[in-house]
Amino acid sequence: MQSLRTLKGKEVLLLEDDLLLGKRIEAFLCGLGMEVTRVSTCAEAQTALKEIFFDFALFDLNLPDGDSLSLLRAGYIPDNTLCILMTGEGGVKSAVESIRLGAADYLSKPFDVEELPLVFNQAQANLKNKRLVEHVTKDSKDRAEHLFFEGSFSQDLEQLEKILSADNRLQKSLPPLLIDGPTGAGKSTYARWVHANGPRSDAPFVAVNCSAIAENLVESELFGHEKGAFTDAKDSRIGLFEAADGGTLFLDEVASLSLAAQAKLLLAIESQKIRRVGGNKDINIDARIIAAANFDLRKMIAEGKFREDLFHRLDLLRISIPPLSQRSKDLPKLADHFLVTLSQKYHLKKPELDSDSIKYLQRHTWPGNNRELLHELERSMVLHEPGTELSLNSAQSTIYSPKDSTSESDWLNENFCFPEDGFDLEKEILRLIQLGIDQSKGNVSAAARLLGVPRDYLRYRLKNLKQ
Repeated sequence: MQSLRTLKGKEVLLLEDDLLLGKRIEAFLCGLGMEVTRVSTCAEAQTALKEIFFDFALFDLNLPDGDSLSLLRAGYIPDNTLCILMTGEGGVKSAVESIRLGAADYLSKPFDVEELPLVFNQAQANLKNKRLVEHVTKDSKDRAEHLFFEGSFSQDLEQLEKILSADNRLQKSLPPLLIDGPTGAGKSTYARWVHANGPRSDAPFVAVNCSAIAENLVESELFGHEKGAFTDAKDSRIGLFEAADGGTLFLDEVASLSLAAQAKLLLAIESQKIRRVGGNKDINIDARIIAAANFDLRKMIAEGKFREDLFHRLDLLRISIPPLSQRSKDLPKLADHFLVTLSQKYHLKKPELDSDSIKYLQRHTWPGNNRELLHELERSMVLHEPGTELSLNSAQSTIYSPKDSTSESDWLNENFCFPEDGFDLEKEILRLIQLGIDQSKGNVSAAARLLGVPRDYLRYRLKNLKQ
């Protein structure tokens, strides 16, 4: 029943010169809610293809003015139109050639017209899978990754389970989900977890990094395009909304989209319809939207950089992921979880962290969050000598030395301890002032703004420095 609903409203070009068979096929397809344009010659089909976009083309092979393969050879049939050939006995050679030319499938006459919905749906599924293969990314390893839900992370699990509970109640027309959190916090992993554990787990999960799409290609990438829609559109192509139909579309870094792109995204989400670039037909889409943002969207709204109506549309369900700096007590267990994953990846025995590295885990602020922690563990593990405790390289490399002034940011190091022989506060204040002036290229006023002090204060300090 679901497969029949997906065909409702689809346009079909039926090229058949057998009047009785043509009428029988037309009546059956119209009974499914499909729109059928029936023609009996290649010339009529060519004219129809110029005027209307068709989802399907159902062609007989031999026609009064030639064979229908000529339409494929000449490129009259767009790539997004799924062409199915009907052949009589002995037409295997022609059927093979039709597939080579781009036809989606073929039917051998005589056939039962009730087979057509199955053939049409299979052709649509193949087209969608082709688009998904094009979109394969390195995120595939995340699909099998289990999330860490101990300690403070268990609060995240509570939020996720509430979302899953709502999804399982609704089953269909799932509301958008907004995941916010700092860069590297694991937003894409959480999105995959929601999809994999929800009612659409068997359907496609399509992830797109919005910041990686050029502004002039956003609409084409999301909604697809028809052949000739713009200079480089040499072939028709479905968009990621269509590829995610029935599944989940994950829009990472959604805040990077321009206001114009945000408006088109909002329209697609609200109407559940898209139109390919260069197309003239609306396409119904049922894709669950999960969006991720690493900026404060409310602040961006106040600054006029993000649409308030899109924010409210995306913010129906939300999960907020705090930075690792707020979970220091749980970092040793999280690191151990990552080490299990890394040991499986490299086929190594899982090492144990040494005591200095455990202290470092809890003292470091981890501005890169999970991504930084995982990278630090992976780098140390690759260089690690088997049979010994694992030492994080940065745990030793960032120790502060008061006699070493080569690092411009050493005074910010969270591992700093006051030396037993004392600390020269006046000297370090002057170092800070000099850093601000250097960064401002000698502009004292700009340096004062950086340091948050009056300009006269800097002048007084610099005067004493010269004396």
